Amino acid sequence: MERSAITPALVTGLIARQFPRWARLAVTPIEADGWDNVTFRLGDSMTVRLPSADAYVPQVEKEHRWLPVLAPALPVAIPEPLARGMPATAFPRPWSVYRWLAGEPATVERVDGLTRFASDLAGFLEALQRVDGHDGPAAGAHSFFRGGPLETYDAETRDAIAVLGDRIDAAGAIAVWDEALASRWTESPVWVHGDVAPSNLLVRGGRLAAVIDFGCTAVGDPACDLAVAWTFFVGESRAAFRDRLRPDDRAWARGRGWTLWKALNTLGRADDGEGAAETCRFGWRRTARGVIDEVLADAHPSRRPASKAQRSRP
Repeated sequence: MERSAITPALVTGLIARQFPRWARLAVTPIEADGWDNVTFRLGDSMTVRLPSADAYVPQVEKEHRWLPVLAPALPVAIPEPLARGMPATAFPRPWSVYRWLAGEPATVERVDGLTRFASDLAGFLEALQRVDGHDGPAAGAHSFFRGGPLETYDAETRDAIAVLGDRIDAAGAIAVWDEALASRWTESPVWVHGDVAPSNLLVRGGRLAAVIDFGCTAVGDPACDLAVAWTFFVGESRAAFRDRLRPDDRAWARGRGWTLWKALNTLGRADDGEGAAETCRFGWRRTARGVIDEVLADAHPSRRPASKAQRSRP
């Protein structure tokens, strides 16, 4: 089923048939929609999320099973499942109804103090990692291997570097990637969110108010959750994020690796040469090209690139 076929009219019909007590509530699109799911507002206090492809179906059961377990241990709100919809002729995948969480996706302008926001986010991840994960879902296909070993994406990453060629500092990218692969998580698996992007961080009154979209959650290596350090933070805010979480140098290197993998693939799909369109959807502070430059500069400060204006000079 194509994403474009998931419309308010379709969702209205599903609600009427499966949850008639909510049949009179309006179904309206939301402005900041995700990719794994198509999301609608249901009345004033609920949302409906429908997987946009079959690959995202396992996330439905996972969120219903584990979000109620995680929520009491976390310092800010996370999605609360209210009902699980069944596959139907009109929509052949399971789907969910959640309680609406107020707030707006994080941007630099909406945050009251980026350094404090970075520390608050790190505190959330600290709390998440403290939740007992021994029975949790091990990283795998359901999490798109977030929390798993970076080797899963080794061939894909090296191919992306080769294809991009002189559009990036290929030697620097290979050096960062090799350093990321040089270590693995050897401690007990911990809970990871799997997609800590600004678009999944809700802000109210300038502060972190909620973290949403746990479709990639798993238990494993938390290095994947460090990517926000390069996609959104910089300078003092990045330092505050790292100081609160205290990853060792090897974990920080793996975090750079996860960030590089995502940015390389985003840039490779871009039509504008910088990856600005897709990164806007993620809520990244900089383009995919900018993220790659930032990761390389963090790993090897001597490789910090010239400004865009300088790069354009003959």
